[in-house]
Amino acid sequence: MGFEAGDASKGAALFKTRCAQCHTTEAGGAHKVGPNLHGLFGRKTGQAEGFSYTEANVKKGITWDEDTLFEYLENPKKYIPGTKMAFAGLKKDKDRSNLITWLKESTA
Repeated sequence: MGFEAGDASKGAALFKTRCAQCHTTEAGGAHKVGPNLHGLFGRKTGQAEGFSYTEANVKKGITWDEDTLFEYLENPKKYIPGTKMAFAGLKKDKDRSNLITWLKESTA
């Protein structure tokens, strides 16, 4: 299974409990341990202005969309070996789809 449109309200709850300690989503939002995610969709890895990425993130060179995020969020360290993102990932397809659905709305 790949990305399927999910429940944005469930995605918002996942973001709050699993992501918000390291990321913000609003336009002009601050970087934390991880980069601000505003404008994420359509951006290449390692390109959020003002954030210090690992070389692995910069060199991955993929463009974030529903499918790349779906794969990445399952196991970030497997998808980008050398990333400093300490998050273990979301193993359930439905959780990843819900989170990505919310991210599409909240980072545009």
